[in-house]
Amino acid sequence: MAKYKKSTRKIGILTAGGDCPGINAAIRAVGKTAITEYGMEVFGISSGFLGLIEKDYSRLEESQLSGILTFGGTILGTSREKPYKKDNSGEGKPDKPKLIKRHYQEMELDGLVCIGGNGTMRTAALLAEEGLNVIGLPKTIDNDVWGTDVTFGFDSAVWIATDAIDRLHTTANSHKRIMVIELMGHHAGWLSLFSGIAGGGDVILIPEIPFKEEIVARYLLKRAKNKKPYSIVVVAEGIPKPKGISAAHYISQSIQKYTGLETRETILGYIQRGGSPSPMDRILATRYGAHAVELIASNQFGLMVASRNGKITSFPLNEAGNKLKTVPTDFPLIDKARKMGISFGDK
Repeated sequence: MAKYKKSTRKIGILTAGGDCPGINAAIRAVGKTAITEYGMEVFGISSGFLGLIEKDYSRLEESQLSGILTFGGTILGTSREKPYKKDNSGEGKPDKPKLIKRHYQEMELDGLVCIGGNGTMRTAALLAEEGLNVIGLPKTIDNDVWGTDVTFGFDSAVWIATDAIDRLHTTANSHKRIMVIELMGHHAGWLSLFSGIAGGGDVILIPEIPFKEEIVARYLLKRAKNKKPYSIVVVAEGIPKPKGISAAHYISQSIQKYTGLETRETILGYIQRGGSPSPMDRILATRYGAHAVELIASNQFGLMVASRNGKITSFPLNEAGNKLKTVPTDFPLIDKARKMGISFGDK
């Protein structure tokens, strides 16, 4: 076992929110860089912020970080614990942030790396305001974290969703049907846009572009009239729709109502978040994790690691956690798609 001086820095790592491919690659990069390059002690905190509340953690040795690069999920476990969230009575729960701060101090941590999406970045920013030395690493298949061009997990999800769309083409063509596939993305259509174009979708419906059912129907009827035997409709789960119904079912019902064409629906669901990360996500997560440790080593905190114009940099946590990165309606890829005849249901 390596010997550490009393002056050795101690850092904690936690993963919060939904899982996605690449988290273990990020944990590996943080841990290995911290131990190998800087001689730091590294502690893995279990189940996100819940682990800090319950003081559930263990020291990570470098040997434990070998072999996890390709694993999906997170070896630390995760939860959706939101320590600052108010209860149903409207009262806050100040005991949880206090517990986190106390346990952080008792663990004698010099820094805390929080790996997660928007909610995690918001909590991390609030903890930074409490005086904790925090660094955020943005992960989510939705790619909707403000301040970074891309989050790890997104590329893997695009691959998975595109593969699913590819497979639907054969069934749609065999049966001469319209196939509707619903992809994740609560308020952002990045995943549906990218995989819809990569998978040859004919209609792509995302939350950022208001659509009309009649326009979608008219477009699909035109395709049928032009002897195109089937169509693929890619739908983001966050499009406007009635409560209690899935986006795929809503659009499928609408198409059949207005066109009379045989329509089937598929909800890809959690498959999009599982499995081994793509090579690009492994690399991005590794770059993010290594840079997080570099920031800690240079005493820079209250920041989120980010990718901006191809370069790894950082962004203030308090800005990242307060905004959502949605697809701009003038995003160049949308224009390219329109010119190829893809419909977004708005014109």
